[in-house]
Amino acid sequence: MAKVKVAGFSVSLDGFAAGTDQSLKHPLGVRGEEMFQWFFATRAFRQMLGQADGETGVDDSFGRRAMDGFGAFILGRNMFGPVRGDWPDDQWKGWWGDNPPYHAPTFVLTHYPRPPIEMLGGTTFHFVTEGIESALRQARDAAGAKDVKIGGGVETVRQYLQAGHVDEIHLALAPVALGRGEALFAGLDLRALGYRTVEHVPTARATHVVLAK
Repeated sequence: MAKVKVAGFSVSLDGFAAGTDQSLKHPLGVRGEEMFQWFFATRAFRQMLGQADGETGVDDSFGRRAMDGFGAFILGRNMFGPVRGDWPDDQWKGWWGDNPPYHAPTFVLTHYPRPPIEMLGGTTFHFVTEGIESALRQARDAAGAKDVKIGGGVETVRQYLQAGHVDEIHLALAPVALGRGEALFAGLDLRALGYRTVEHVPTARATHVVLAK
């Protein structure tokens, strides 16, 4: 049965999953990239950049699992870009260039309508103004028998967790304290929501923890 998953979601030791002050210069917020050092070195990430190098091993395996096999993705507005408020024009098409890494229908939560954007590689961005339930219904329909990934950002993941829609969560716990940022766990009782640890693997750059219901 198809599942709804959060995967490859990096979290600092003090519970932050994004830095502060997201901008064009800092897509992950200030210091946010420090949490993703486990991923940046992998062959999976390097292949996204069109490179043939990169490390294999446990981090690479989790990196591949975080992107492969999904039939649809859901992103929050901030995950799509730094533009706030109404869309000033149609110029911004995401952080990733002409060929985003999703290669599947990708539903972007927003308060402001915008026509779909068809990108190279099979990614089409659909902009959903009716909230998380509508986005999930559309993503499930688009994914068919495949899983749906909640790709972030932090508030989007929190909303789907609180609504009880996420079947599995892969967190990459990075050995860094951000001090400030967007807190993933604040007000969330994962145990009460039914999650238990089903896998945990340490590496030199992160501890990978998979939670499932």
